[in-house]
Amino acid sequence: MIKKVFKQMIWTQIISAMTVTLCLLIDNIMIGRFLGEDSIAAYGLTTPVLLIFAAFGAMISAGIQVVCSKTIGKGDQKGTDSCFTVSASLCVGVSALALIVVFLFPNQICTLLGAGDPVPGNTVFWLTKDYLIGFIVGAPAFICSQIMVPYVQIVGEQKRLITAVAMMTVADVTLDLVNVFAVKAGMFGMGMASSLSYYIALGIGLTYFLSKKCIFKFRIKLFAMKTVKHLIKEGFPTVVNQLSLVLLVYVLNRTLLNVSGNTGVAAYAVISTVANICYCFGSGIAAVALTLSSMFYVEEDKTSLLEVVKTMTKYAIVMNVIVIAVVFLTAPLLIRVFLTNPTSGVREMAVVGLRLFSLSLVSCAMCTTLKNYYQGTGRKGLTQLISVMQNFTFTALFAFVLSRFIGTTGIWLAFFAGETTTFLVILCIIFVKRKKVALSFEAMSLLEEDFGVPEENIYEAEFSSGDDIQKTAIELSDFCKAHGEDDKTSYYISLCMEEITTNIIKYGFGKDNKDHKIDIRYVIKKKKRTLRIRDDCQTFDPVSYFELHKDDAPTETIGIRVVMSITEYANYINSLGLNNLTLVF
Repeated sequence: MIKKVFKQMIWTQIISAMTVTLCLLIDNIMIGRFLGEDSIAAYGLTTPVLLIFAAFGAMISAGIQVVCSKTIGKGDQKGTDSCFTVSASLCVGVSALALIVVFLFPNQICTLLGAGDPVPGNTVFWLTKDYLIGFIVGAPAFICSQIMVPYVQIVGEQKRLITAVAMMTVADVTLDLVNVFAVKAGMFGMGMASSLSYYIALGIGLTYFLSKKCIFKFRIKLFAMKTVKHLIKEGFPTVVNQLSLVLLVYVLNRTLLNVSGNTGVAAYAVISTVANICYCFGSGIAAVALTLSSMFYVEEDKTSLLEVVKTMTKYAIVMNVIVIAVVFLTAPLLIRVFLTNPTSGVREMAVVGLRLFSLSLVSCAMCTTLKNYYQGTGRKGLTQLISVMQNFTFTALFAFVLSRFIGTTGIWLAFFAGETTTFLVILCIIFVKRKKVALSFEAMSLLEEDFGVPEENIYEAEFSSGDDIQKTAIELSDFCKAHGEDDKTSYYISLCMEEITTNIIKYGFGKDNKDHKIDIRYVIKKKKRTLRIRDDCQTFDPVSYFELHKDDAPTETIGIRVVMSITEYANYINSLGLNNLTLVF
Protein backbone atom coordinates (compact mmCIF):
# COMPACT_ATOMS: atom_id res chain seq x y z
CA MET A 1 0.00 0.00 0.00
CA ILE A 2 2.98 2.33 0.61
CA LYS A 3 3.90 2.22 -3.08
CA LYS A 4 0.34 3.07 -4.08
CA VAL A 5 0.12 5.98 -1.63
CA PHE A 6 3.52 7.24 -2.76
CA LYS A 7 2.41 7.12 -6.38
CA GLN A 8 -0.86 8.91 -5.60
CA MET A 9 0.84 11.67 -3.61
CA ILE A 10 3.94 12.29 -5.64
CA TRP A 11 2.48 14.19 -8.60
CA THR A 12 0.39 16.38 -6.34
CA GLN A 13 3.49 17.20 -4.31
CA ILE A 14 5.51 17.95 -7.44
CA ILE A 15 2.78 20.29 -8.64
CA SER A 16 2.62 21.79 -5.13
CA ALA A 17 6.36 22.44 -5.24
CA MET A 18 5.83 24.25 -8.53
CA THR A 19 3.35 26.71 -7.00
CA VAL A 20 6.26 28.82 -5.75
CA THR A 21 8.29 28.61 -8.96
CA LEU A 22 5.74 28.74 -11.78
CA CYS A 23 5.04 32.48 -11.55
CA LEU A 24 8.76 33.16 -11.33
CA LEU A 25 9.36 30.93 -14.37
CA ILE A 26 6.68 32.72 -16.38
CA ASP A 27 8.02 36.13 -15.33
CA ASN A 28 11.52 35.14 -16.40
CA ILE A 29 10.31 34.00 -19.83
CA MET A 30 8.31 37.19 -20.38
CA ILE A 31 11.13 39.40 -19.08
CA GLY A 32 13.69 37.69 -21.31
CA ARG A 33 11.56 37.90 -24.44
CA PHE A 34 10.12 41.39 -24.02
CA LEU A 35 12.16 43.46 -21.56
CA GLY A 36 15.80 42.57 -22.26
CA GLU A 37 18.88 41.21 -20.54
CA ASP A 38 19.28 44.05 -18.02
CA SER A 39 15.82 43.16 -16.75
CA ILE A 40 16.81 39.49 -16.48
CA ALA A 41 19.88 40.48 -14.45
CA ALA A 42 17.63 42.59 -12.19
CA TYR A 43 15.28 39.64 -11.76
CA GLY A 44 18.24 37.42 -10.81
CA LEU A 45 19.41 39.92 -8.19
CA THR A 46 15.99 39.88 -6.45
CA THR A 47 16.06 36.08 -6.09
CA PRO A 48 17.61 36.01 -2.57
CA VAL A 49 14.78 38.17 -1.18
CA LEU A 50 12.16 35.95 -2.79
CA LEU A 51 13.89 32.88 -1.36
CA ILE A 52 13.84 34.37 2.15
CA PHE A 53 10.04 34.60 2.03
CA ALA A 54 9.89 31.13 0.53
CA ALA A 55 12.13 29.92 3.37
CA PHE A 56 9.64 31.01 6.01
CA GLY A 57 6.73 29.41 4.14
CA ALA A 58 8.73 26.22 3.66
CA MET A 59 9.64 26.09 7.35
CA ILE A 60 6.04 26.37 8.53
CA SER A 61 4.86 24.01 5.79
CA ALA A 62 7.37 21.34 6.88
CA GLY A 63 6.45 21.91 10.52
CA ILE A 64 2.78 21.38 9.63
CA GLN A 65 3.60 18.13 7.84
CA VAL A 66 5.34 16.73 10.91
CA VAL A 67 3.11 18.17 13.67
CA CYS A 68 -0.22 17.47 11.95
CA SER A 69 0.85 13.96 10.94
CA LYS A 70 1.40 13.26 14.64
CA THR A 71 -1.71 14.99 16.04
CA ILE A 72 -3.99 13.49 13.41
CA GLY A 73 -2.43 10.07 13.91
CA LYS A 74 -3.20 10.32 17.63
CA GLY A 75 -6.72 11.61 17.04
CA ASP A 76 -5.82 14.89 18.76
CA GLN A 77 -8.26 17.39 17.20
CA LYS A 78 -7.35 20.12 19.69
CA GLY A 79 -3.68 19.79 18.77
CA THR A 80 -4.54 19.86 15.06
CA ASP A 81 -6.62 23.04 15.48
CA SER A 82 -3.85 24.66 17.52
CA CYS A 83 -1.39 23.91 14.71
CA PHE A 84 -3.77 25.45 12.16
CA THR A 85 -4.40 28.55 14.29
CA VAL A 86 -0.72 29.17 14.95
CA SER A 87 0.40 28.66 11.34
CA ALA A 88 -2.30 31.01 10.01
CA SER A 89 -1.41 33.67 12.60
CA LEU A 90 2.31 33.45 11.84
CA CYS A 91 1.58 33.79 8.14
CA VAL A 92 -0.31 37.06 8.68
CA GLY A 93 2.33 38.47 11.03
CA VAL A 94 5.35 37.71 8.82
CA SER A 95 3.57 38.93 5.67
CA ALA A 96 2.86 42.28 7.34
CA LEU A 97 6.49 42.56 8.48
CA ALA A 98 7.76 41.80 4.96
CA LEU A 99 5.59 44.52 3.45
CA ILE A 100 6.74 47.11 5.98
CA VAL A 101 10.48 46.33 5.61
CA VAL A 102 10.54 46.34 1.80
CA PHE A 103 8.41 49.47 1.42
CA LEU A 104 10.51 51.38 3.99
CA PHE A 105 13.98 50.29 2.79
CA PRO A 106 13.81 49.38 -0.94
CA ASN A 107 16.97 51.26 -1.95
CA GLN A 108 19.09 49.77 0.80
CA ILE A 109 17.85 46.25 0.00
CA CYS A 110 18.61 46.61 -3.73
CA THR A 111 22.12 47.91 -3.03
CA LEU A 112 22.74 45.02 -0.62
CA LEU A 113 21.67 42.59 -3.35
CA GLY A 114 24.40 43.89 -5.64
CA ALA A 115 22.36 46.24 -7.86
CA GLY A 116 24.68 49.15 -7.10
CA ASP A 117 23.79 52.68 -6.01
CA PRO A 118 20.52 54.50 -6.85
CA VAL A 119 22.00 56.85 -9.46
CA PRO A 120 20.25 57.92 -12.71
CA GLY A 121 22.50 55.90 -15.03
CA ASN A 122 22.26 52.61 -13.12
CA THR A 123 19.46 50.92 -15.06
CA VAL A 124 19.79 47.56 -13.29
CA PHE A 125 19.21 49.18 -9.89
CA TRP A 126 15.88 50.77 -10.87
CA LEU A 127 14.69 47.61 -12.62
CA THR A 128 15.55 45.57 -9.52
CA LYS A 129 13.64 47.99 -7.29
CA ASP A 130 10.58 47.99 -9.57
CA TYR A 131 10.29 44.20 -9.63
CA LEU A 132 10.89 43.85 -5.89
CA ILE A 133 8.12 46.34 -4.98
CA GLY A 134 5.67 44.79 -7.42
CA PHE A 135 6.33 41.28 -6.15
CA ILE A 136 6.25 42.13 -2.44
CA VAL A 137 2.58 43.14 -2.75
CA GLY A 138 1.85 39.44 -3.17
CA ALA A 139 3.93 38.36 -0.14
CA PRO A 140 0.86 37.41 1.96
CA ALA A 141 -0.56 35.21 -0.82
CA PHE A 142 2.91 33.88 -1.66
CA ILE A 143 3.49 32.67 1.91
CA CYS A 144 -0.11 31.57 2.59
CA SER A 145 -0.11 29.43 -0.55
CA GLN A 146 2.87 27.47 0.76
CA ILE A 147 1.27 26.99 4.18
CA MET A 148 -2.04 25.95 2.64
CA VAL A 149 -0.52 23.09 0.62
CA PRO A 150 0.14 20.53 3.43
CA TYR A 151 -3.35 21.01 4.90
CA VAL A 152 -5.00 20.47 1.52
CA GLN A 153 -2.74 17.45 0.92
CA ILE A 154 -3.57 15.89 4.30
CA VAL A 155 -7.32 15.93 3.62
CA GLY A 156 -6.93 14.57 0.09
CA GLU A 157 -8.08 17.72 -1.76
CA GLN A 158 -5.56 17.23 -4.56
CA LYS A 159 -7.95 18.32 -7.33
CA ARG A 160 -8.50 21.67 -5.64
CA LEU A 161 -4.75 22.16 -5.36
CA ILE A 162 -4.16 21.31 -9.01
CA THR A 163 -6.97 23.68 -10.03
CA ALA A 164 -5.39 26.48 -8.00
CA VAL A 165 -2.00 25.96 -9.66
CA ALA A 166 -3.55 25.81 -13.14
CA MET A 167 -5.55 29.02 -12.62
CA MET A 168 -2.51 30.76 -11.16
CA THR A 169 -0.46 29.84 -14.23
CA VAL A 170 -3.11 31.02 -16.69
CA ALA A 171 -3.58 34.26 -14.75
CA ASP A 172 0.14 35.03 -14.64
CA VAL A 173 0.62 34.46 -18.37
CA THR A 174 -2.41 36.61 -19.15
CA LEU A 175 -1.42 39.43 -16.79
CA ASP A 176 2.18 39.42 -18.01
CA LEU A 177 0.98 39.81 -21.61
CA VAL A 178 -1.40 42.58 -20.57
CA ASN A 179 1.51 44.33 -18.85
CA VAL A 180 3.81 44.01 -21.86
CA PHE A 181 1.36 45.04 -24.59
CA ALA A 182 -1.20 47.24 -22.83
CA VAL A 183 -0.21 48.59 -19.42
CA LYS A 184 3.54 48.80 -20.22
CA ALA A 185 4.49 49.00 -16.53
CA GLY A 186 7.83 47.22 -17.05
CA MET A 187 9.37 45.23 -14.19
CA PHE A 188 6.92 46.63 -11.66
CA GLY A 189 4.07 45.26 -13.78
CA MET A 190 5.74 41.85 -13.95
CA GLY A 191 6.00 41.73 -10.16
CA MET A 192 2.36 42.80 -9.78
CA ALA A 193 1.26 40.12 -12.25
CA SER A 194 2.84 37.45 -10.05
CA SER A 195 1.27 38.97 -6.94
CA LEU A 196 -2.23 38.96 -8.38
CA SER A 197 -1.76 35.39 -9.64
CA TYR A 198 -0.85 34.19 -6.15
CA TYR A 199 -3.98 35.83 -4.75
CA ILE A 200 -6.09 33.98 -7.32
CA ALA A 201 -4.52 30.63 -6.31
CA LEU A 202 -5.00 31.44 -2.63
CA GLY A 203 -8.65 32.32 -3.21
CA ILE A 204 -9.30 28.92 -4.81
CA GLY A 205 -7.58 27.12 -1.94
CA LEU A 206 -9.50 29.09 0.67
CA THR A 207 -12.80 27.72 -0.63
CA TYR A 208 -12.02 24.49 1.23
CA PHE A 209 -11.12 26.19 4.50
CA LEU A 210 -14.35 28.20 4.41
CA SER A 211 -16.50 25.13 3.68
CA LYS A 212 -18.40 23.05 6.23
CA LYS A 213 -16.34 19.94 5.50
CA CYS A 214 -13.09 21.60 6.59
CA ILE A 215 -11.62 19.59 9.48
CA PHE A 216 -9.31 22.45 10.56
CA LYS A 217 -10.73 25.14 12.86
CA PHE A 218 -9.21 28.55 13.56
CA ARG A 219 -9.64 29.13 17.31
CA ILE A 220 -7.59 32.00 18.67
CA LYS A 221 -7.81 30.61 22.21
CA LEU A 222 -5.72 27.67 20.98
CA PHE A 223 -2.83 29.94 19.96
CA ALA A 224 -0.02 28.67 22.16
CA MET A 225 3.69 29.41 22.27
CA LYS A 226 4.24 25.71 22.81
CA THR A 227 2.76 25.03 19.37
CA VAL A 228 4.80 27.89 17.86
CA LYS A 229 7.98 26.32 19.23
CA HIS A 230 6.92 22.88 18.05
CA LEU A 231 6.24 24.10 14.50
CA ILE A 232 9.51 26.00 14.32
CA LYS A 233 11.46 23.12 15.84
CA GLU A 234 10.08 20.61 13.34
CA GLY A 235 10.37 23.01 10.40
CA PHE A 236 13.71 24.58 11.32
CA PRO A 237 15.78 22.10 9.26
CA THR A 238 13.82 23.30 6.23
CA VAL A 239 14.55 26.98 6.91
CA VAL A 240 18.23 26.12 7.33
CA ASN A 241 17.96 24.48 3.93
CA GLN A 242 16.34 27.55 2.36
CA LEU A 243 18.61 30.12 3.99
CA SER A 244 21.66 28.14 2.89
CA LEU A 245 20.27 28.36 -0.63
CA VAL A 246 19.72 32.12 -0.26
CA LEU A 247 23.34 32.56 0.79
CA LEU A 248 24.52 30.38 -2.09
CA VAL A 249 22.59 32.45 -4.67
CA TYR A 250 24.02 35.64 -3.19
CA VAL A 251 27.59 34.28 -3.28
CA LEU A 252 27.24 32.92 -6.83
CA ASN A 253 25.81 36.22 -8.07
CA ARG A 254 28.77 38.08 -6.56
CA THR A 255 31.24 35.55 -8.00
CA LEU A 256 29.66 35.76 -11.45
CA LEU A 257 29.77 39.57 -11.37
CA ASN A 258 33.52 39.34 -10.75
CA VAL A 259 34.14 36.63 -13.38
CA SER A 260 31.76 37.54 -16.23
CA GLY A 261 29.77 40.62 -15.19
CA ASN A 262 26.06 41.07 -15.88
CA THR A 263 26.25 38.47 -18.66
CA GLY A 264 27.00 35.73 -16.12
CA VAL A 265 24.30 36.94 -13.73
CA ALA A 266 21.72 36.99 -16.53
CA ALA A 267 22.71 33.45 -17.61
CA TYR A 268 22.49 32.23 -14.02
CA ALA A 269 19.05 33.83 -13.61
CA VAL A 270 17.77 31.74 -16.55
CA ILE A 271 19.55 28.57 -15.40
CA SER A 272 18.25 28.90 -11.83
CA THR A 273 14.69 29.39 -13.09
CA VAL A 274 14.82 26.15 -15.13
CA ALA A 275 16.64 24.53 -12.21
CA ASN A 276 13.80 25.40 -9.84
CA ILE A 277 11.39 23.45 -12.05
CA CYS A 278 13.83 20.51 -12.20
CA TYR A 279 14.20 20.60 -8.42
CA CYS A 280 10.42 20.18 -8.02
CA PHE A 281 10.69 16.48 -8.89
CA GLY A 282 13.18 15.79 -6.12
CA SER A 283 11.46 18.07 -3.61
CA GLY A 284 8.08 16.48 -4.44
CA ILE A 285 9.46 13.03 -3.64
CA ALA A 286 11.09 14.43 -0.50
CA ALA A 287 7.81 16.03 0.66
CA VAL A 288 6.04 12.66 0.41
CA ALA A 289 8.92 11.06 2.32
CA LEU A 290 8.63 13.67 5.09
CA THR A 291 4.88 13.17 5.54
CA LEU A 292 4.97 9.35 5.48
CA SER A 293 8.09 9.01 7.63
CA SER A 294 6.61 11.35 10.27
CA MET A 295 3.41 9.30 10.40
CA PHE A 296 5.08 5.89 10.48
CA TYR A 297 7.77 7.00 12.93
CA VAL A 298 5.21 8.02 15.56
CA GLU A 299 3.49 4.65 14.97
CA GLU A 300 6.88 2.90 15.40
CA ASP A 301 6.19 1.09 12.13
CA LYS A 302 9.66 -0.07 11.08
CA THR A 303 8.41 -2.12 8.12
CA SER A 304 6.65 0.86 6.56
CA LEU A 305 9.63 3.17 7.17
CA LEU A 306 11.93 0.79 5.32
CA GLU A 307 9.41 0.65 2.47
CA VAL A 308 9.41 4.47 2.37
CA VAL A 309 13.22 4.56 2.04
CA LYS A 310 13.14 1.94 -0.70
CA THR A 311 10.36 3.63 -2.67
CA MET A 312 11.69 7.19 -2.38
CA THR A 313 15.16 6.07 -3.51
CA LYS A 314 13.82 4.37 -6.63
CA TYR A 315 11.64 7.34 -7.55
CA ALA A 316 14.49 9.81 -6.94
CA ILE A 317 16.87 7.96 -9.24
CA VAL A 318 14.49 7.01 -12.07
CA MET A 319 12.61 10.32 -12.33
CA ASN A 320 15.73 12.46 -12.22
CA VAL A 321 17.63 10.38 -14.78
CA ILE A 322 14.73 11.12 -17.13
CA VAL A 323 14.83 14.83 -16.24
CA ILE A 324 18.60 14.96 -16.91
CA ALA A 325 18.14 13.37 -20.33
CA VAL A 326 15.35 15.80 -21.26
CA VAL A 327 17.23 18.89 -20.06
CA PHE A 328 20.51 17.87 -21.69
CA LEU A 329 18.87 17.26 -25.06
CA THR A 330 16.57 20.29 -25.05
CA ALA A 331 18.85 22.85 -23.36
CA PRO A 332 19.19 25.09 -26.47
CA LEU A 333 15.42 25.16 -26.94
CA LEU A 334 14.77 25.84 -23.25
CA ILE A 335 17.23 28.75 -23.17
CA ARG A 336 15.80 30.18 -26.40
CA VAL A 337 12.42 30.46 -24.67
CA PHE A 338 13.97 33.00 -22.28
CA LEU A 339 16.58 34.70 -24.48
CA THR A 340 15.95 35.92 -28.00
CA ASN A 341 19.24 37.69 -28.73
CA PRO A 342 21.70 35.14 -30.22
CA THR A 343 24.69 37.48 -30.32
CA SER A 344 24.96 38.73 -26.73
CA GLY A 345 26.82 35.67 -25.39
CA VAL A 346 24.29 35.08 -22.61
CA ARG A 347 22.41 32.40 -24.54
CA GLU A 348 25.49 30.31 -25.34
CA MET A 349 26.73 30.60 -21.75
CA ALA A 350 23.32 29.59 -20.37
CA VAL A 351 23.10 26.47 -22.58
CA VAL A 352 26.46 25.20 -21.34
CA GLY A 353 25.60 26.05 -17.74
CA LEU A 354 22.19 24.34 -17.87
CA ARG A 355 23.64 21.12 -19.23
CA LEU A 356 26.40 21.01 -16.62
CA PHE A 357 23.93 21.86 -13.86
CA SER A 358 21.57 19.02 -14.88
CA LEU A 359 24.25 16.44 -14.08
CA SER A 360 23.72 17.21 -10.37
CA LEU A 361 20.01 16.28 -10.25
CA VAL A 362 20.27 12.60 -9.20
CA SER A 363 22.67 13.21 -6.32
CA CYS A 364 20.64 16.31 -5.38
CA ALA A 365 17.41 14.29 -5.25
CA MET A 366 19.06 11.59 -3.12
CA CYS A 367 20.40 14.17 -0.66
CA THR A 368 17.03 15.96 -0.48
CA THR A 369 14.90 12.83 0.03
CA LEU A 370 17.23 11.42 2.68
CA LYS A 371 17.32 14.81 4.39
CA ASN A 372 13.51 14.94 4.61
CA TYR A 373 13.30 11.34 5.73
CA TYR A 374 15.76 12.04 8.55
CA GLN A 375 13.73 15.13 9.49
CA GLY A 376 10.59 12.98 9.75
CA THR A 377 12.36 10.40 11.91
CA GLY A 378 13.69 12.92 14.41
CA ARG A 379 17.30 13.32 13.21
CA LYS A 380 17.13 17.11 12.97
CA GLY A 381 20.85 17.69 13.52
CA LEU A 382 21.75 15.46 10.59
CA THR A 383 19.06 17.15 8.49
CA GLN A 384 20.52 20.61 9.15
CA LEU A 385 24.06 19.41 8.45
CA ILE A 386 23.00 18.01 5.07
CA SER A 387 21.19 21.27 4.24
CA VAL A 388 24.26 23.42 4.89
CA MET A 389 26.61 21.05 3.03
CA GLN A 390 24.29 20.61 0.08
CA ASN A 391 22.96 24.12 -0.42
CA PHE A 392 25.97 26.20 0.47
CA THR A 393 29.26 24.85 1.77
CA PHE A 394 30.43 22.45 -0.93
CA THR A 395 28.85 24.17 -3.95
CA ALA A 396 30.14 27.60 -2.90
CA LEU A 397 33.60 26.17 -2.18
CA PHE A 398 33.84 24.41 -5.54
CA ALA A 399 32.53 27.53 -7.33
CA PHE A 400 35.21 29.67 -5.69
CA VAL A 401 38.04 27.24 -6.49
CA LEU A 402 37.02 26.10 -9.97
CA SER A 403 36.20 29.63 -11.18
CA ARG A 404 39.83 30.54 -10.55
CA PHE A 405 40.96 27.91 -13.09
CA ILE A 406 38.19 27.56 -15.70
CA GLY A 407 36.10 30.70 -15.16
CA THR A 408 32.32 30.57 -15.49
CA THR A 409 32.34 26.88 -16.50
CA GLY A 410 33.79 26.07 -13.07
CA ILE A 411 30.80 27.73 -11.41
CA TRP A 412 28.38 25.57 -13.42
CA LEU A 413 30.38 22.42 -12.55
CA ALA A 414 30.25 23.37 -8.86
CA PHE A 415 26.62 22.18 -8.63
CA PHE A 416 27.52 18.62 -9.64
CA ALA A 417 30.66 18.58 -7.50
CA GLY A 418 28.87 19.99 -4.45
CA GLU A 419 25.84 17.65 -4.57
CA THR A 420 27.99 14.57 -5.22
CA THR A 421 30.35 15.41 -2.37
CA THR A 422 27.38 15.91 -0.02
CA PHE A 423 25.97 12.49 -0.93
CA LEU A 424 29.35 10.84 -0.34
CA VAL A 425 29.56 12.50 3.09
CA ILE A 426 26.07 11.17 3.93
CA LEU A 427 27.23 7.65 3.00
CA CYS A 428 30.28 8.10 5.24
CA ILE A 429 28.01 9.17 8.13
CA ILE A 430 25.87 6.07 7.56
CA PHE A 431 28.95 3.85 7.59
CA VAL A 432 30.22 5.46 10.82
CA LYS A 433 26.86 5.15 12.59
CA ARG A 434 26.39 1.56 11.41
CA LYS A 435 30.02 0.76 12.17
CA LYS A 436 30.23 -1.28 8.98
CA VAL A 437 30.29 -0.76 5.23
CA ALA A 438 26.76 -1.57 4.06
CA LEU A 439 24.81 0.26 1.37
CA SER A 440 21.27 -1.00 1.81
CA PHE A 441 17.84 0.53 2.39
CA GLU A 442 17.98 -0.61 6.01
CA ALA A 443 21.38 1.04 6.47
CA MET A 444 20.15 4.30 4.91
CA SER A 445 17.13 4.29 7.24
CA LEU A 446 19.46 4.81 10.23
CA LEU A 447 16.88 3.25 12.55
CA GLU A 448 18.18 1.89 15.82
CA GLU A 449 18.21 -1.89 16.07
CA ASP A 450 15.78 -1.76 18.98
CA PHE A 451 13.49 0.80 17.29
CA GLY A 452 9.79 0.13 17.68
CA VAL A 453 8.27 -3.16 18.63
CA PRO A 454 10.26 -6.40 18.14
CA GLU A 455 9.25 -8.16 14.93
CA GLU A 456 8.11 -11.23 16.85
CA ASN A 457 5.43 -9.08 18.54
CA ILE A 458 3.94 -7.80 15.28
CA TYR A 459 1.51 -9.44 12.90
CA GLU A 460 1.12 -7.78 9.48
CA ALA A 461 -0.97 -8.69 6.46
CA GLU A 462 -2.19 -7.07 3.27
CA PHE A 463 -4.95 -8.33 1.02
CA SER A 464 -7.30 -7.15 -1.72
CA SER A 465 -10.20 -9.62 -1.76
CA GLY A 466 -12.74 -11.18 0.59
CA ASP A 467 -11.23 -14.60 -0.02
CA ASP A 468 -8.27 -13.65 2.21
CA ILE A 469 -10.28 -12.50 5.23
CA GLN A 470 -10.86 -15.92 6.76
CA LYS A 471 -7.24 -16.93 6.24
CA THR A 472 -6.03 -13.70 7.86
CA ALA A 473 -8.45 -14.14 10.78
CA ILE A 474 -7.07 -17.63 11.48
CA GLU A 475 -3.47 -16.41 11.26
CA LEU A 476 -4.20 -13.49 13.61
CA SER A 477 -5.95 -15.77 16.12
CA ASP A 478 -3.01 -18.20 16.04
CA PHE A 479 -0.58 -15.29 16.49
CA CYS A 480 -2.50 -14.12 19.58
CA LYS A 481 -2.51 -17.63 21.07
CA ALA A 482 1.22 -17.98 20.43
CA HIS A 483 1.71 -14.80 22.49
CA GLY A 484 -0.16 -16.01 25.56
CA GLU A 485 -3.77 -15.03 24.81
CA ASP A 486 -6.51 -17.49 25.71
CA ASP A 487 -8.81 -18.90 23.04
CA LYS A 488 -11.66 -16.48 23.83
CA THR A 489 -9.53 -13.32 23.65
CA SER A 490 -7.80 -14.53 20.48
CA TYR A 491 -11.18 -15.18 18.89
CA TYR A 492 -12.51 -11.73 19.83
CA ILE A 493 -9.49 -9.93 18.38
CA SER A 494 -9.68 -11.83 15.11
CA LEU A 495 -13.46 -11.27 15.07
CA CYS A 496 -12.95 -7.49 15.21
CA MET A 497 -10.59 -7.67 12.26
CA GLU A 498 -13.00 -9.89 10.34
CA GLU A 499 -16.04 -7.66 10.94
CA ILE A 500 -14.32 -4.42 9.95
CA THR A 501 -12.59 -5.79 6.84
CA THR A 502 -15.80 -7.52 5.69
CA ASN A 503 -17.59 -4.15 5.85
CA ILE A 504 -14.73 -2.48 3.97
CA ILE A 505 -14.93 -4.99 1.13
CA LYS A 506 -18.74 -4.99 1.10
CA TYR A 507 -19.19 -1.21 1.03
CA GLY A 508 -15.84 0.09 -0.23
CA PHE A 509 -14.60 -2.31 -2.90
CA GLY A 510 -16.12 -2.15 -6.37
CA LYS A 511 -17.72 1.28 -5.88
CA ASP A 512 -15.33 3.15 -8.17
CA ASN A 513 -13.94 0.43 -10.48
CA LYS A 514 -10.50 0.75 -8.89
CA ASP A 515 -8.29 -1.82 -7.20
CA HIS A 516 -8.17 -1.45 -3.42
CA LYS A 517 -6.15 -2.95 -0.59
CA ILE A 518 -6.52 -3.50 3.14
CA ASP A 519 -3.51 -3.38 5.43
CA ILE A 520 -3.61 -5.08 8.85
CA ARG A 521 -1.13 -4.48 11.68
CA TYR A 522 -1.51 -6.02 15.14
CA VAL A 523 1.05 -5.00 17.77
CA ILE A 524 1.72 -6.29 21.28
CA LYS A 525 3.63 -3.74 23.36
CA LYS A 526 3.87 -4.40 27.06
CA LYS A 527 0.24 -4.84 28.19
CA LYS A 528 -1.22 -2.85 25.30
CA ARG A 529 -2.61 -4.67 22.27
CA THR A 530 -3.36 -2.55 19.21
CA LEU A 531 -5.00 -3.49 15.92
CA ARG A 532 -4.69 -0.97 13.08
CA ILE A 533 -6.76 -1.46 9.94
CA ARG A 534 -5.97 0.76 6.96
CA ASP A 535 -7.68 0.89 3.55
CA ASP A 536 -7.70 3.13 0.48
CA CYS A 537 -11.44 3.14 -0.19
CA GLN A 538 -13.86 6.08 0.06
CA THR A 539 -13.93 7.93 3.39
CA PHE A 540 -15.89 6.17 6.14
CA ASP A 541 -15.63 6.77 9.90
CA PRO A 542 -17.02 3.73 11.79
CA VAL A 543 -16.44 5.38 15.18
CA SER A 544 -18.62 8.42 14.39
CA TYR A 545 -21.11 6.20 12.58
CA PHE A 546 -21.52 4.08 15.70
CA GLU A 547 -22.05 7.18 17.88
CA LEU A 548 -24.76 8.41 15.52
CA HIS A 549 -26.59 5.06 15.40
CA LYS A 550 -25.96 3.51 18.82
CA ASP A 551 -29.57 4.17 19.85
CA ASP A 552 -30.98 2.46 16.77
CA ALA A 553 -32.43 -1.04 16.87
CA PRO A 554 -29.88 -3.60 18.17
CA THR A 555 -30.09 -5.54 14.91
CA GLU A 556 -28.80 -2.51 12.99
CA THR A 557 -25.05 -2.01 12.52
CA ILE A 558 -24.48 -5.22 14.47
CA GLY A 559 -20.91 -5.69 13.22
CA ILE A 560 -19.72 -2.26 14.40
CA ARG A 561 -21.61 -2.74 17.70
CA VAL A 562 -19.75 -5.98 18.36
CA VAL A 563 -16.37 -4.36 17.62
CA MET A 564 -17.05 -1.33 19.85
CA SER A 565 -18.22 -3.55 22.72
CA ILE A 566 -15.01 -5.57 22.62
CA THR A 567 -12.44 -2.79 22.29
CA GLU A 568 -11.27 -0.51 25.09
CA TYR A 569 -10.61 2.40 22.72
CA ALA A 570 -11.27 3.10 19.03
CA ASN A 571 -9.92 5.97 16.92
CA TYR A 572 -10.50 6.79 13.27
CA ILE A 573 -8.71 9.29 11.06
CA ASN A 574 -8.59 9.82 7.32
CA SER A 575 -5.12 10.92 6.35
CA LEU A 576 -3.44 11.05 2.94
CA GLY A 577 -6.58 9.58 1.38
CA LEU A 578 -6.44 6.50 3.62
CA ASN A 579 -8.96 5.31 6.22
CA ASN A 580 -7.08 4.48 9.44
CA LEU A 581 -8.93 2.68 12.23
CA THR A 582 -7.05 1.93 15.45
CA LEU A 583 -8.54 -0.50 17.98
CA VAL A 584 -6.95 -0.88 21.40
CA PHE A 585 -7.74 -3.95 23.52
